[in-house]
Amino acid sequence: MSQFDQIQADVIAAMKAGDTKRRDTLRMVVAAIKNKAIDSGEDRGDVNDEVVMGVLLSAVKSRKDSMEQYESAGREELAAQERTEIEIIQGYLPQPLTEEETEALVKATIAETGVTSKKELGKVMKAIMATHKGRVEGKLIQRFAGQLLE
Repeated sequence: MSQFDQIQADVIAAMKAGDTKRRDTLRMVVAAIKNKAIDSGEDRGDVNDEVVMGVLLSAVKSRKDSMEQYESAGREELAAQERTEIEIIQGYLPQPLTEEETEALVKATIAETGVTSKKELGKVMKAIMATHKGRVEGKLIQRFAGQLLE
């Protein structure tokens, strides 16, 4: 079963269980996936997992941004809603690497690519994201690479 099929099945399960938050969040995700498929010229019923992963990552990122804005504006109830949606969506993403694992990965990638300055940070980012997309945060990679390439 593809990831897209699993999400659609989970929408139905959430409907049957009466879990409105999960149902509504997953419906938004399904709609975003279908829109992305249409934009890229794919069949809406047969979406590949890369497209799904990209949509899920984008959804989490936008909700994190919204959550931060709500928190800074003192709108805790809206921030809590965004937090709930993030948790639901992250259930479909691969397990993220820990900070220690990310730091080790950055060190290894710097050694492999032969990067020696911060100006070449893009090479490190590109290499890591190509193999670990969805499992590492770009901000962590930048922080560790910045420390190692001073």
